[in-house]
Amino acid sequence: MRMGSGELDKEKRVRLDDKGLVPAIAQNADTKEVIMLGYMSPGALKRTLEGGDVWFYSRSRADLWHKGEVSGNYMRVRSASIDCDADVILLQVDPDGPICHTGERVCFFTALEELPGFEHADTGPGILDELFSVIQDRRRSLPEGSYTTELFRGGVDRIGQKVIEEAGESVIAGVKLDKDALAREAADLLYHLLVLLSANGGKPEDVYAHLRSRRK
Repeated sequence: MRMGSGELDKEKRVRLDDKGLVPAIAQNADTKEVIMLGYMSPGALKRTLEGGDVWFYSRSRADLWHKGEVSGNYMRVRSASIDCDADVILLQVDPDGPICHTGERVCFFTALEELPGFEHADTGPGILDELFSVIQDRRRSLPEGSYTTELFRGGVDRIGQKVIEEAGESVIAGVKLDKDALAREAADLLYHLLVLLSANGGKPEDVYAHLRSRRK
């Protein structure tokens, strides 16, 4: 089924999470069995509605993902709807075959009979807020032996010099097409920018607010 974006209520707005994504539940249109949960970016939802096949956003690859492109088991969309809070999408689909990457028909096949163990995801931009919290603590306590303490004691001029230095090294790595070096230098740059924010009484949310205003 091909669905144009004009079929959605133009007054309805999908609420994205802090990563710019929205969870999407895929349900077998005939059996009503819940098949899987994925995440969609605005681009993935656009392709899904306009093309008829389900597209997700792969958080591990940071790119759009055409479900079934590897296995050949695509999901054809019959309908798409959002919940009352506009922060979850429900897809009624016709699956071509087993959908789970394990080869199972659906992704939900492990029963929970008691409280399981838990682990934190060690991916994504949440590390920035976590790191900033450490930086704030260093600024207040100034523990000996800490590089962050040295930066704060050196003042904003010293911190600013480090930001300029790391920015230059990031550019050099990027011009050389050295992906690994660019990632390392970008990490150094982000760290020193966070220290500079702290020294100025700012916080990451101040930056996020400006970024949100630019996603037009």
